[in-house]
Amino acid sequence: MLGACAVVVVITLVRHKRAPEDEDPSETPDVIEYMTMWIGVVYAIVLGLAIAGVWEARSAAQDHVQAEAQALHEISERVRVYPPAVRDRIREDVDAYVGQVVTTEWQAMTRHGRVTERGGDMLARVRHDITDYQPANDFEAQAYQPLLDQVAAADQARTARADSTGATMPAVVWFGLLFGALITIGMVFALQIRRTRRELVLAGLFSATIAFMLFLIWDFDAPYSRGIAASAEPFLALFPGVKG
Repeated sequence: MLGACAVVVVITLVRHKRAPEDEDPSETPDVIEYMTMWIGVVYAIVLGLAIAGVWEARSAAQDHVQAEAQALHEISERVRVYPPAVRDRIREDVDAYVGQVVTTEWQAMTRHGRVTERGGDMLARVRHDITDYQPANDFEAQAYQPLLDQVAAADQARTARADSTGATMPAVVWFGLLFGALITIGMVFALQIRRTRRELVLAGLFSATIAFMLFLIWDFDAPYSRGIAASAEPFLALFPGVKG
């Protein structure tokens, strides 16, 4: 933002210094003022849509984490009807998977934008623990299908989380945002702004606002790896014994 302000001020001062002596800044053609207004409105709409898109993607990424953690928590709670040996084995595998997610896998998502194969294998082990057990009575049989549903929900949420690790904005959209910012700020100079303090401050704030909006879009673009990112807090809240 400071860089955008500095560039605008420097260009304005240089342009004012090199301007012809008979130049009258008040005689800006009406068509330029109309074009500046039109370009500014269109670019504001594009910025708003871009911010809404990346924020929605970030919120969806956090929802995937919450859904996966909740499904795993339901598995740990519902296996209480199983024999102690089976119940403990399933809970240990669930805890091991959660530990893998909040440590190794989360670092891989942050640094490399992908999930780990080991995480998928550990979730498959939880699935096999449940599907390979044959219920011994009707009470256990009633819990069998709901447990399978929760495993499927966890697997589906994991897949959605894996699909959300990368950037959501295509390169062509970034080209349009950056090129549009240059055009929008460039039209300010077409209005022949003068070297008065008020006009320099307004031009600097205008450019800084655009820079801030572009930064927000960039920050939200990768839901798991930048400043305001989705967190592993749902796992840590539902599995307090697991260290993140």
